Amino acid sequence: MDKKELINSGKVKSVYNSTDDDKVIIEFRDDMTAGDGARKEVMANKGAYNAIISAKIFKVLEENGVETQFIELLEPNVMLAKKLEMIPIEVIVRNIATGSLVRKYPIADGTRLEPPIVQMDFKDDDYHDPMLNDSLIKALGIATQEEIEILTEKALKINEVLVKFFADAGIILVDFKVEFGKDMGGNILLGDEISPDGCRLWDSETLDMLDKELFRKGKDSEVMDAYVEVYNRIIPDSEKVI
Repeated sequence: MDKKELINSGKVKSVYNSTDDDKVIIEFRDDMTAGDGARKEVMANKGAYNAIISAKIFKVLEENGVETQFIELLEPNVMLAKKLEMIPIEVIVRNIATGSLVRKYPIADGTRLEPPIVQMDFKDDDYHDPMLNDSLIKALGIATQEEIEILTEKALKINEVLVKFFADAGIILVDFKVEFGKDMGGNILLGDEISPDGCRLWDSETLDMLDKELFRKGKDSEVMDAYVEVYNRIIPDSEKVI
């Protein structure tokens, strides 16, 4: 399927219309960013690893009843997906307290959160993705109360599935962010990506980081080794393409 006009070029992905009106082509680029894009590097094959990891995770979620926009990988770094009108909310699920949570609240780093925390942030770099509550979401006209509840329910279901999926690969799912959108029928589907860019992943035994946090901490030389490690643990040999 051929690309048509560019719809959106974000920090790490480009989205194009396709020859089918209800499908888009998503290109995962090799860009790595931090600080709302203030810091940027290019890392070889990073886009392909994220696309393949996301595709695998989307397939696992689909098998467990979570509908996603994923259709197929056209190339290692190019995904064919259902066209969605994205909801400008980052839904964050936290299983272990770390990062901004412990910087902003009196909770110890490493505290296991039971039940998990579901946090919603306004997806807008200009405003630095501020945290939302139900009243703010409705005041901004982003989502209805019913839709907020759907997002929460879906995020917790995703968490339930992925905690086990990663645990089976010797990885702790510390926290992650997801984004949702509406298809042409108004149904809310999981979109965007789920990859080491948007998850905190720790090795189950060593607690070593296996995600983008390495880049945030300036450990650039370790980033791709971590992404490749995640890829190798969750992608069976029969499905490896890079």
